[in-house]
Amino acid sequence: MTSATSLLTCLQLSDSAFPSGFYTMSHGLEGFSQARLVVRDDLEELARGMLRHSVGPADATALARAHDAVRVGDWERVVEVDSLLHASKLNTEMRKASVRSGHQLTDVALQAFGGPELARWSEMVTTKATPGCQPVAAAVVHASRGVGVEEAVVSDLSAFAASFLGAALRLRLTDHVHAQVLLHRLAPEIAEVATSAVERELDDMGGFVPMADVVSAQHERAPARLFAC
Repeated sequence: MTSATSLLTCLQLSDSAFPSGFYTMSHGLEGFSQARLVVRDDLEELARGMLRHSVGPADATALARAHDAVRVGDWERVVEVDSLLHASKLNTEMRKASVRSGHQLTDVALQAFGGPELARWSEMVTTKATPGCQPVAAAVVHASRGVGVEEAVVSDLSAFAASFLGAALRLRLTDHVHAQVLLHRLAPEIAEVATSAVERELDDMGGFVPMADVVSAQHERAPARLFAC
């Protein structure tokens, strides 16, 4: 059973007020919007596609495998997962955004929670021994706080969904009520994607979202951008 402390950690990290850097990210949505490939009625399908074919197979899987490694103190494995995830992100801005958010999450969590695991991870990131991608940073935080792997993955996927829909709000693709309706509808998808990520081996990590990669590449060169990615 998840302890109250672990549950509170999940809630704190997935809260949109937590300064992890997610506020600066649209997770590719701004690129789709700039290319006029998404409208209000497309948001749910696009979010589901990103969860099932991108975030779940890549970020959530990396989080699960890094979480396992932290729990047994295998820091070489943590670096391996982090490096593979970083290399799997094809676009420069996606890599930079993940690393920037990961570093921010590490800094805030170290001050908020402390602990030897976070201190060691922070030193590794600071000395550039590892890229420090956001999902792996989240894995270190959750594992160090005693949060189970499935709960950690669900928390991070929920944070992604909330951030994605928050970006939709700022891009005027939806309103607050509709965003909450969509977030509720995405819950079964998040649960299914989380289960798959927890069971997936590291060798099978990696998403396949060619259209998202294309619009992200275009977004990198956009004359005006509201979001970092």
